[in-house]
Amino acid sequence: MDQLLDSARHGATLVDPVPAAPARRPSPSRRGVLAAAGGALVLSAVVPLRAARAEAQGPAEGAGALAPKPGTRVAAFLEIHPDGTIRLLSPFVEGGQGIATGLAQIVGEELDVPPSRFVVECAPPGPDYAVVNGIRMTGGSFSTRSSYDVMRRLGATARDLMIRAAAARLKVQEGELTTRDGVVLHPASGTALPYGALAADALALKPNEGVALRDPRTFRYIRRSVPRIDARDKSTGRAIYAIDQKVDGMLYAAVQHAPRLGTEPESLKNEAEIGAMPGVHAVHRLPGAVAVTADSWWRARKAVEALQVDWSAGKASGLDTVAADFSSAGMLAALKASADPGHVAEAEGDVAGAFASAAKVVEADYEAPYLAHAQLEPPSAIARFNGDGTLDVWLPNQMPEVFQAVSAKVAGLEPAQVRIHSPMLGGFFGRHFTYEAGNPFPQAILLAKATGRPVKVLWSREEEFARDAVRPLSFSRFRAALDAAGRPTAVTVRTVGEGPIGRYFSMMMRTPVDPSAVEGIVEKPYAVPNRRMTFTKVAHPVNIAFWRSVGHSMNDAFYESFLDEVAQAGGQDPFALRMALLADSARHRALLTAVAEMSGGWRRSPYRAEGGQRARGVAMASPFGSETATVAEVSVEGGEARVHNLWIAFDPGSIVNPAIVKAQVESAAALGLSSVLFEQIVYRDGVRQSQNYDTYPILRREHMPAVHVRIVESGAPMGGVGEPGLPGVPPAVLNAVAALTGQRIRALPMANTKLGAA
Repeated sequence: MDQLLDSARHGATLVDPVPAAPARRPSPSRRGVLAAAGGALVLSAVVPLRAARAEAQGPAEGAGALAPKPGTRVAAFLEIHPDGTIRLLSPFVEGGQGIATGLAQIVGEELDVPPSRFVVECAPPGPDYAVVNGIRMTGGSFSTRSSYDVMRRLGATARDLMIRAAAARLKVQEGELTTRDGVVLHPASGTALPYGALAADALALKPNEGVALRDPRTFRYIRRSVPRIDARDKSTGRAIYAIDQKVDGMLYAAVQHAPRLGTEPESLKNEAEIGAMPGVHAVHRLPGAVAVTADSWWRARKAVEALQVDWSAGKASGLDTVAADFSSAGMLAALKASADPGHVAEAEGDVAGAFASAAKVVEADYEAPYLAHAQLEPPSAIARFNGDGTLDVWLPNQMPEVFQAVSAKVAGLEPAQVRIHSPMLGGFFGRHFTYEAGNPFPQAILLAKATGRPVKVLWSREEEFARDAVRPLSFSRFRAALDAAGRPTAVTVRTVGEGPIGRYFSMMMRTPVDPSAVEGIVEKPYAVPNRRMTFTKVAHPVNIAFWRSVGHSMNDAFYESFLDEVAQAGGQDPFALRMALLADSARHRALLTAVAEMSGGWRRSPYRAEGGQRARGVAMASPFGSETATVAEVSVEGGEARVHNLWIAFDPGSIVNPAIVKAQVESAAALGLSSVLFEQIVYRDGVRQSQNYDTYPILRREHMPAVHVRIVESGAPMGGVGEPGLPGVPPAVLNAVAALTGQRIRALPMANTKLGAA
């Protein structure tokens, strides 16, 4: 068998290549991209596969391209080349979360090809790639779990076609053949045919709609810590991000934004002087900004920063219009003062009766600030108008079709005339949705149209902090009724604010309650019999955004901290109270048990450890289809919290790559810790006070604790991985600090509060 495989891999008996299609204009896609190869087999994902009528059609590129159903056309997803390499066009964007490796594992498992043989790229816009309910988006910790079955069937269908093509060529029964590492084997005759040699024959066959999938007990790649297929390129500098992209003949552009949203440039005092600076091409006015195009970005930046601009006064109010007297403190006051009763988000039992008969009532207000994404890669985009009336745009994004539609609108074109190129992302978590006022791609399009040349716009770090769409500031008021035994009989929560789903996807909502504003507060697993949660919308004038774990990032901190307050008021241990309230949920109790074991046994009261007193806090969270239990160990040094250990028991139901899961939980924990300890965007006089990392503190190396992760596979439906590790960290830290100091912090971040000595 090994000799057959070796012969097949190194032999030259491949189909003759057919001429490649005429090349398009040169594009700055990352090095190593495989050109169209002769004899390549191209398969579409099938659920179920009905591709016979579509095999003659080419891949879709425009939003207006027609297809019978997403994921049912040949020539969309998978190419198997004569040299044995495989190119997978992914519906999802790689942004560090490991989706390229995960998809290679899933497809490779069923195709019987090692994941290391795959080259994975983001697919262009087109209806073929909306494989999940007609939607294509990289976000919501949804990519792997939404496409797992689709990608398995894709690989299995490809393998089946290879076997059938080999059976026809060798004139043997399909049952006499097997596969191994991209080769079809006929042990009886000693014949080995690599997939690449069978590609042309396989392409002519009708796909089998009922192809069987592998027994999970035989998996070689799924559920294994397969090395990341992008690790070498990233570690050697070969990975190409949007900031690295170049096209022939392009100009560079730097921008200076208006000090406040809603104001416009009125006059440029020294435009002629700036236009005469070395390398400067032109000075431009843009909506809410001015720009300079030049032969280098440094020259463009120096010029635009020297440009003296008179800005309009701006409108007094309105969405995406920040008044001159706007402040985050004023916005928080408005949320607290709102008398609108809002809409019911969750209701169960007799809340009024429970409070009327309560032995004790506990009340608390919680608040969280605006947050920036603060990603390391500043935003950039390239736009190029072509002689045939089309437009190419290279930009970081999480929804190619949406960016295609918006780009077309900005350019005055039809979506089918716009090609979106989606490079690897240098940061994620909601930063790369359109947020037009917080994204440079419309500016690149307008400047390319004005100059008649390709233009690359790159924002400086200061401009990024000035215009990044922010996580919303939020406020929630909690009340709980306790019985004589100290157990909660009722909980009410009133949440006031606005979430990004309500802002950008309200047309898809069936209720006035914004799920991104109340997630982490509603549908908690605790058996509190009487519950009433409401949501009152108060719109933010600033540009708000998704942020890693979205509403869970603050709401789980609120709820889990308040639950500790309830436990204290009732004379209960917070861990024991949670176990009691989860008596009917074996899944959640198993996680609590696991995290207690990981941390060497639960203990809340302060204890002596290296360097002084420490204490622990516990929290749970149920984000994005997964479940977590977290324990934090903290001390207080110089009035500030120091986190020494985080123990996280994580149940995503089932997994593909344990190493990627662990890395994602660890990174989410770091961001959650950064948010609870330090991060905040403050508005004063209509202007953000943070302009760079020196005025927007984030977690530094010396603040990073040891993070211990245990994956607990319950067998529940597959949940998300990228975000669920975050929400349990802030409340676990808050609860530990309360146990250690007696101070209950209800307003984030903790940096605003001077902590007492342990």
